[in-house]
Amino acid sequence: MSKIVLGVGGGVAAYKSALLLRALTEAGHDVRVVPTASALRFVGAATFEALSGNPVSTEVWDDVPEVAHVRIGQTADLVVVNPATADLLARAAAGRADDLLTATLLAAHAPVVFVPAMHTEMWLHPATQDNVATLRRRGAVVLPPAVGRLTGPDSGPGRLPEPADVAALAEVVLAGGAAALRQDLAGRRVVVSAGGTREALDPVRFLGNRSSGMQGWALARVAAARGAEVVLVAANVEAPAPFGVRVVPVGSAEELRTAMHAEAAGSGDRGPADVVVMAAAVADFRPGTVAASKLKKGSAGEPTALDLVRNPDVLVELVGGRPAGQLLVGFAAETGDDEADVLTHARAKLQRKGVDLLVVNDVSAGRVFGRSDNEVTVLAADGSASPVLSGPKDTVAAGIWDAVSAALPPR
Repeated sequence: MSKIVLGVGGGVAAYKSALLLRALTEAGHDVRVVPTASALRFVGAATFEALSGNPVSTEVWDDVPEVAHVRIGQTADLVVVNPATADLLARAAAGRADDLLTATLLAAHAPVVFVPAMHTEMWLHPATQDNVATLRRRGAVVLPPAVGRLTGPDSGPGRLPEPADVAALAEVVLAGGAAALRQDLAGRRVVVSAGGTREALDPVRFLGNRSSGMQGWALARVAAARGAEVVLVAANVEAPAPFGVRVVPVGSAEELRTAMHAEAAGSGDRGPADVVVMAAAVADFRPGTVAASKLKKGSAGEPTALDLVRNPDVLVELVGGRPAGQLLVGFAAETGDDEADVLTHARAKLQRKGVDLLVVNDVSAGRVFGRSDNEVTVLAADGSASPVLSGPKDTVAAGIWDAVSAALPPR
């Protein structure tokens, strides 16, 4: 169990902090909420106390014998400020200590994650951008805001990311420190495929696979948190889009093929992608014919066999047509058999595909698919293996991006 300080700034998005608090406590963490006085005008102290089981205060003068303004920060394993308003970012960057939250930030030895939320004009103002740069230079994590509906009719960058995204990224920082969400992908274009394709048999049925898309989702979320411009080509995944990510929904292997070629190549004012990650489980085969109406048992059209044709190998096509400097990452869901073990099969696939990195999943006995944790090995182009990465899928995603970042050519 980790000790987390949840700082809450005084913005209308403060109501989402209650949902983040619930997510963190349900994950087994001991959470102490430290709001600003303005935050309590949006969400009452009783709500935070009931959900956390800990007292709530805004003033350094409360609980003086404990010296709370020092002790809370000293004993924390992680500090998350959600939402971080423009005012709170400014006070943190200036090193102010005029309430319990800013004093806690000065006393904290643990990683600090700021989750901004404000109107677009405030986020884009040079003063706010300077404050963000200052906090990042000092080692804090400042997540990029989501883009979407703000207070009233306004829309744009400045929306608070959803609690599930913030909770997942908090676990990444707990596991790997602030460096796990460093801005090493800033200015990079990243295309990630996720999910499993479906190949129609008739208007009702399809051939599919067990992929949930959650590892691809985690890869997209962590890449966005590390500053990348991310496109997620999503095949049949029923989950909210990660914040800061543009989603291109697809269904079949052919639809995914078209989308991946378009996004990898870029168009208009968007240049080619710097990194392409094929995490989707793409069907190797599709039915040779698709029935126009539902196939019924006992009917004249009842099939006695299924004729399959091979789908194009999208990853091989992308490797063959990639522009200079583009890094290709493949995924291999493998099982061992009488002929070879998982890594031997994976190295053979690495040679066939010609990718720069291959992320290998051992999916024996139903592992990985649909589960919250994952375990992977990353193979480099020469077949050398990195240490096994294991844990929650967002934590694994951070390790994969570490390998990608190290392999990227300098800009």
